[in-house]
Amino acid sequence: MAYRQAAAGLINQPFPGPQFSETANVRVLLTAFEPYEKWIENSSWLTLVELLRGRLDQVELVTRRYPVDLPVVRERLYNDLLQGFDAVLHLGQCPGSPDIRLEMLAVNFAGRIENEGQELGVVIEDGPLAYRSQLPLGQWVELLRQHSIPTSISYHAGTFLCNATMYLSLHYGRVLAKCPQVAFIHLPLTSQQVAAEGLSMPSLPVETLAQAIRILIGNLAESSNAGPAAKEVADLVMHPPESYEIPL
Repeated sequence: MAYRQAAAGLINQPFPGPQFSETANVRVLLTAFEPYEKWIENSSWLTLVELLRGRLDQVELVTRRYPVDLPVVRERLYNDLLQGFDAVLHLGQCPGSPDIRLEMLAVNFAGRIENEGQELGVVIEDGPLAYRSQLPLGQWVELLRQHSIPTSISYHAGTFLCNATMYLSLHYGRVLAKCPQVAFIHLPLTSQQVAAEGLSMPSLPVETLAQAIRILIGNLAESSNAGPAAKEVADLVMHPPESYEIPL
């Protein structure tokens, strides 16, 4: 009960504002999700809050917490990307995962609502079949493992909001000619969540998850002087038509 009350307090706390560094050379949008279904907390949000307990050098960090609602995420994400960012990092919760998973691909399939048996169709009508992240995920895996943080590359971001969010970021970035580097990072449950609920599931301490994100953002800042190649848009697995309107 105490954990549920504490979690409720965390949900209702003032939303963390942007972090500014006097030496910022990279602008990053960092997002997390609200709790959903049976989960009274979301490890992505817990990680973001823990991360903001310390400062980040050379980074202007803008944070968002999105609801687990595709139409709302679609609109909010589009408006956020209009502000222009060098990189976009999306955090999501992956119950049952024993490690941090860096998603390589996002496919043009909005998913399925299992309890309603509803197929949601494509994310973007006439959009590419898939996008691939241009960030150095292989290097990131090795970097985090050097810090004893279990990490792997995943080639399947799921069949609902996580995949759709990654796809939309890569798509909107390309169409808006903003071209931010995009990553979706699936996080295991936190040890706090598992212990509080008496679950027997893989988990990592929230401090470890926040450390991982801090390391990756630091790597982005260090790489920000790499020149135009660092800002290339994600690869297209299949090219879309030459022109079309941006659906919201």
